[in-house]
Amino acid sequence: MNISNNVSSIQAHQTFLNTNANNIANVNSDGFIPSDTKLKDNKSSVTANTVKADNSGSTQSQTSLAKEIPDQISIQAGVSANVEAIKTQNDILGSLLDIKA
Repeated sequence: MNISNNVSSIQAHQTFLNTNANNIANVNSDGFIPSDTKLKDNKSSVTANTVKADNSGSTQSQTSLAKEIPDQISIQAGVSANVEAIKTQNDILGSLLDIKA
């Protein structure tokens, strides 16, 4: 995996986080239908696909905090892993340049 893959993954996680935050912000909005984001690894990048959840017909918000809060933990872990991978790649490249110099 190269740095551009990690960057695309962080961007996809940001899209996921934006959707998640919008769903939580509307937890008390009557008739709100949340969106659902899925991440997909495309070998050379990671993309986020966001779609509206199925409408259950409820007049209350259909946001489930039991889904949204664990999603936030997953998003945080995904971003942290990608940041650490970028740091490691940067350290390795710096070491290689030091050896070459």
